[in-house]
Parts: sequence; C-alpha cells; structure tokens
Amino acid sequence: MRTRPVSPDEIAAFRDDGVVCLRGVLPVALVAAMEGPVEIALTRSESADLSEMGRALAAAGEIVLTDGEGRGRFVSGVDHWRAQPEFRAFACDSPLGAAVAALLGSRRVLLFEDSVLVKEPNAPERTAWHQDLSYFHVEGEQLCTTWCPLDPTTPETGAVRYVRGSHRWGDVFRPNLFVSTMSIPGTEGNDVPDVDALAAAGDCEIVTFTTEPGDVVVHHARTLHAAGGNRSATQRRRAISVRYAGDDVRTHIRTGAPLKAHQHGLTDGDPLPESEHPVAYAEAPASGRA
Repeated sequence: MRTRPVSPDEIAAFRDDGVVCLRGVLPVALVAAMEGPVEIALTRSESADLSEMGRALAAAGEIVLTDGEGRGRFVSGVDHWRAQPEFRAFACDSPLGAAVAALLGSRRVLLFEDSVLVKEPNAPERTAWHQDLSYFHVEGEQLCTTWCPLDPTTPETGAVRYVRGSHRWGDVFRPNLFVSTMSIPGTEGNDVPDVDALAAAGDCEIVTFTTEPGDVVVHHARTLHAAGGNRSATQRRRAISVRYAGDDVRTHIRTGAPLKAHQHGLTDGDPLPESEHPVAYAEAPASGRA
C-alpha cells in the first residue's frame, strides 16, 4: 500500500519537537475500514473502561471530573493485533511502518503494541500528562507512538496535547494511572511535573493538532502528552494508537511497571523477540552486480 513520502521538514520537526502531524499520510478508506474492528475491540477483554477508574478516583477525592456531564465512557485497550487480524494488518501492512522508519531513521521497525482509545461524547475523564516510555520495558531512541484518528478531532473532543521538545529533557518520569496524576505505586523516579503550571510560567510550550481521518500524529516515547475530556455532546473521539520500535531498542525492565506475559522471561539488553513484536517495515537490501 503506497502513500506519500515523509518530507525532510516533517523529519526535522519530529526530531526537534518530539511530535509531528503527518497530514493525509493514510488512505481515508483504510481508516474507515477499521471502524468495525474498533467496535469489536471495545467489547473484548483487551479493553478496559477507564471511566470506572475515573469515577472511583473522583469518589476518593483523587481527581475532579469537570469536563462534560459524565455520561460518556472512556475506553482503552492494548494488543488488539493478537486477537484481531485487522489490527495486525493496519500496523504492519499499512504505510505506517515506512513513515515511522523515515522519522526514526531506522532500517527496520517492529510493532511494539497497539491500542484503541475511545472517548464517547460527554466523557469527562482527562488523560493525565505522561510519557509512554514510562510504561514500556525497553530503552532506546528509536521508539515512537502513532495516533490515528477515526473521527475529526478538536480540542473540544479531546485532542492530544504535547510538550514540545520534552523528549530532549532526558527524564523518564514515573508512570501514572492515565486518568489521574497519581503515580503507580512501586515505580521509581520523579513524578511527572505540573506541566500546565510550567506552561503558564513560560517554561515549556504545549502544542496540539486538529486532525481528520488520514492524518497521523507521531510522538517520541519520551514526549510528555495529555488530553482533555470529550466536551462534545455528539462527536465521538476514536483513535488507534500504534507504537513502534526501531533498530536501537532493547529490553529494559522498569521496576513497578506492569509486565506482559512474554516479558517475564526477558532481561536487560535483550533484543525484542519477533514472535511478540512482528516486523512492520524492513529496508530493502541493496541490489547490484558484483
């Protein structure tokens, strides 16, 4: 499946800012074809209702639900590719792998995991500031997340916000509970800073993108990002997020972060097993006569 190439300006933006929006890089028909698989994914055990967590934390006084009226759900899940072949094809047979390889400067790209993220209309839960790398038992520079919207996305519906250049801060902050700034117990490092306060003081810059199906936002695994609730009364905010690992990514077990079943047998420095991380892109070998 062919698409437009990633431009030098887009590669520079990703490396400098830690995030870039690739306009129209996916065929709209391909994105539309994932609507059915996403609906199925929402009913499977791989998905969890984060609104229930949000309500429990609000009842305990940990968060305040101020966006919307609490009627909509926020549902998220991971590794849908393992049970639904459409997700594996979307991650490994679409233009995503080649686009990511260009941004990362990697000869080969592996599927790290996928995720479905759906905020229904009037879903009040905010996604707290966090880094993806905090949850991943890996280390390396060539690691990123793609965010592929199935619906037009605006700040009102919960467009993701990013801290420009935060991938260059050098920190790996403690992972939190997504709908709360509360760090996961037993994890190590510093808590995520109050990004909104830093931005108000002029100490960092927050960027966001209004997107349409076919656009893909790509951010580095260390880039801090967050999202508001869905304040729209009618518009869903559905997205598929695919995470990819490049040539330099190796296993690094992070204390306290949840482990997947296959990660229990890995040790620091191990390459990612292709049985668990399929190849999504590989540079064609050079050809020529001897």
